[in-house]
Amino acid sequence: MVVLGIRHLPLCCSLLLCLLLGCVATEGIITTVGTDATLLCNYDAKYYGKLPVCWGRGAIPNSGCSNEVIRSDGTSVVHRLTERYLLMGNLGEGNVSLTIRQVEESDSGTYGCRVNIPGWFNDHKHQVTLTVVAGRPDPLMVQTREVKERSVTIRWNPVFDGGRPITSYMVDLKNKQTSWNTEVRTKVLNPELTEVTLVDLRPAKSYNIRMFVINSIGMSEASNVLTITTKEAAPEGPPLDMRMEALTPHSIKVTWKPPSADLRNGVLQSYSISYREFDPVGMQFKRWQHQSVTATRELESIVLSNLKPSTKYGVIIQAKTKAGIGPASTAPLCATLDEVHTTSEVVTVTPTSTDTTMQREDTSSFTTVESVTDATDWEQSTTSITSVPPDPPVVELKEVTDNSISLFWTPAFEGDSPITGYYLEYKALNASWDYTKTVVDFSPNQTEATIIEINPSTYNIRMFAKNSLGTSKPSNVLSITTGRTGHQKNDSATTVSSGTVSSGTVSSGTVSPDAAVIVNGSHNGHLAAIVMTVVLVVLIVAIVTTWQIRRVKQKEGSLSLWVSNGALRYRGSESLQEL
Repeated sequence: MVVLGIRHLPLCCSLLLCLLLGCVATEGIITTVGTDATLLCNYDAKYYGKLPVCWGRGAIPNSGCSNEVIRSDGTSVVHRLTERYLLMGNLGEGNVSLTIRQVEESDSGTYGCRVNIPGWFNDHKHQVTLTVVAGRPDPLMVQTREVKERSVTIRWNPVFDGGRPITSYMVDLKNKQTSWNTEVRTKVLNPELTEVTLVDLRPAKSYNIRMFVINSIGMSEASNVLTITTKEAAPEGPPLDMRMEALTPHSIKVTWKPPSADLRNGVLQSYSISYREFDPVGMQFKRWQHQSVTATRELESIVLSNLKPSTKYGVIIQAKTKAGIGPASTAPLCATLDEVHTTSEVVTVTPTSTDTTMQREDTSSFTTVESVTDATDWEQSTTSITSVPPDPPVVELKEVTDNSISLFWTPAFEGDSPITGYYLEYKALNASWDYTKTVVDFSPNQTEATIIEINPSTYNIRMFAKNSLGTSKPSNVLSITTGRTGHQKNDSATTVSSGTVSSGTVSSGTVSPDAAVIVNGSHNGHLAAIVMTVVLVVLIVAIVTTWQIRRVKQKEGSLSLWVSNGALRYRGSESLQEL
């Protein structure tokens, strides 16, 4: 018995010490920043009744709670350090667990729960170690702020950063019909932003947008997905497969198809058909006339009537959406059919008292005279309109050779004032007309030009006419591809040479050094021609002189021969003198 007691002496001492000081139960909790953490503590309220409780930070002292954060009298909370500390359990049942709202990394540490049980060394003690670690940010809630034809602006409110500062955002954009594997992902490095605009979208297209938030720990979950549809814009492509067919001396049928689907930029509402007569005598077009056709089919058509016989007409067609009108499609001039002449007999009966006399006369009749009336009305309408700027010329491609482009244009209606000049706009195929364009001026009498392209590529060209009242609308647009491999790239792209030296001028700032070399080369060519002419003349003079000297020598030899014979003769002439 003595031996057994000695063996259990350490255990007995431990139990005695636990009774004297009170045993403390310990546990650990790991949670992330921003969450609510609950530290458990319970006692038997049915046995003890409702008892006072306190929670403090740090090890539990011999009495009370150190760094007390909350205290209850057994029925309700009588003190708390901040509103973040709560006793959310049922106090009547002895659940005095501590809940800390929106924990932060600074909340990490040891927390002690003390239940005051009456009597010596009877208090219930429970100790919890809380570890708070930073996490990923919360996901965003994204909203649409503004939607335009080619852009969309989205915005969001700041979210919880996960305990680490937000470093960037990620924006995903995709077509609505495709999966997220095809998204275009853009990283936004400014963490202070709450709004961003996505540009270079296609009009009348549906897109999906989502966002992510990033901190040093990682990336948040995806935000809500926005589905947006950009607004419609004017079509970017002209109607396709435009054809013209003369039906009668007074009508032409025009057929066409809608623009390419990816260039319509919305729902096609209608087509604008503009046509005008070409005057072969004045070599210019007359005023435009307009008609409209509702867009309903994949093959549209219209018959232009009340036209003049044996007359050429130019027609352009433009597609319209509710946002505007697109570029024009063109076709070669189409001439109405020739007028058909018919001969008829008109019989006139003149009654007399005795008999009837019949007279015949031949008359030539045309099918109609409505076109003459229309022409007269047109002349009257032109005189009643004032302050009319010119119509744009019709530009056509004459030839493309290596890196040179030859153009010519047909003047249109000059308006109420004579045309004072033309200018050409020239840009890269993918550039906007508002940017990176070259402007070249021409005189009013010039109708053709040649452009030397230093940088081979594909370009767009259009022209304008000017008079004292203003500038015309842009002409039809030519898309021209030049190409000469191995050509060095220079700062400027174009030079212009015209058929008439005095008529074509290049706007300042549009001619590159290489272009200047080309222009100077033409002057050097003239100088070389003059020098060659002078050299040729000198060479001819030298040849003639040498030939004359040889003749003189031959004459001298003949004289010597003739003197020895005692007679002087010159090429078979009579004797001059006897020696």
